Amino acid sequence: MKILLHACCGPCTIYPLEVLKSKGFSVTGFFYPHNIHPYTEMTRRKDTLQAYAEQTGIRIIYQKGYNLEEFLRNTAFRENSRCFYCYHARLKVAGLIAKRGKFDYFTSTLLYSKFQKHELLKAIAEDVAQSVGVRFYYQDFRQGWKEGIARSKALSMYRQQYCGCIYSEKERFAGKSKH
Repeated sequence: MKILLHACCGPCTIYPLEVLKSKGFSVTGFFYPHNIHPYTEMTRRKDTLQAYAEQTGIRIIYQKGYNLEEFLRNTAFRENSRCFYCYHARLKVAGLIAKRGKFDYFTSTLLYSKFQKHELLKAIAEDVAQSVGVRFYYQDFRQGWKEGIARSKALSMYRQQYCGCIYSEKERFAGKSKH
């Protein structure tokens, strides 16, 4: 069975990819750049994912362009609900690509991170699946959190220190907001 794995970065791809392959899935990755800021951070994450894909033989589909403006327009004055928009934007495109590519399922490495809003992710993905007509494969990959970190360090991968958006970068340097 074919599954499209939305991959936010190389380190977060390690554990979900191994689990999906062990379950017999033929995995193709998908990288969505528009939520990652600044541009240099996005390119570091993309390059790290690309290098890991080459090591593992996984094919990655890269979303074209870098639409920072759309992300900002949709999150400005809604900073406290920015994750909803961000999850929905990425999962919607992943679902549409999965449909176009005749994948049996789509899923996301976001389900690996202990910092993401897991139940919100799941609910959004299930809604997207219903609207695009491709099944969403749910698995809580957080149990492999420490294993994935250890493996990414052993591979000397670039490991980012924040979620990706400009707001989470601010929180990294200026401290956590009420978000």
